[in-house]
Amino acid sequence: MEVILLERVSKLGQMGETVRVRDGYARNYLLPTGRALRANEANRARFEAQKAQLLARNEERRTQAQGVAETLNGRTFVVIRSAGETGQLYGSVSTRDISEILKGEGFKVGRNEIELNQPIKTIGLHTVVVALHAEVEVEIAFNIARSPDEAERQARGEDLTSADAIYGVDEEEAEDVADEGEADAEAAGEAEPAAATE
Repeated sequence: MEVILLERVSKLGQMGETVRVRDGYARNYLLPTGRALRANEANRARFEAQKAQLLARNEERRTQAQGVAETLNGRTFVVIRSAGETGQLYGSVSTRDISEILKGEGFKVGRNEIELNQPIKTIGLHTVVVALHAEVEVEIAFNIARSPDEAERQARGEDLTSADAIYGVDEEEAEDVADEGEADAEAAGEAEPAAATE
């Protein structure tokens, strides 16, 4: 299906361009959201008559998106989820979850504005791109952890996907290792004078 774009659509075209898209994409997304019109003579004339209004509306949306981008840029959001010892989440963090987290923090961001190729399935620091407007994108970080304490440790740069990092080193094992180290040092100290006398 051919459509006339009423605003810039990333990876598709600029405002006013006539582009060919799949029928489902046009019917389910471009036409209902007001981003395009079917390409015919009546709609071309309608576009030309409304061009000034569309340009003004686009500029207003871009300005609003830039304002939101400035407040979001560089922010890190902590997400607490259940996960196994290896850091694999029980479930995942999807675009819907990210949208809800941002709404909870006071940012109005739709699911379709979040560019996430596949859901996040492991703990750690993850960077997500949010396209607030066709010309405005912002990167935000999500610190996905099992607890607030783990989130702080991850923020400092620790890798929490191993059992030692989660549970720490066993104190008895640490004492045994220290005792063995001292015994090895004493044995090495006794062996040195004997070698020196020869």
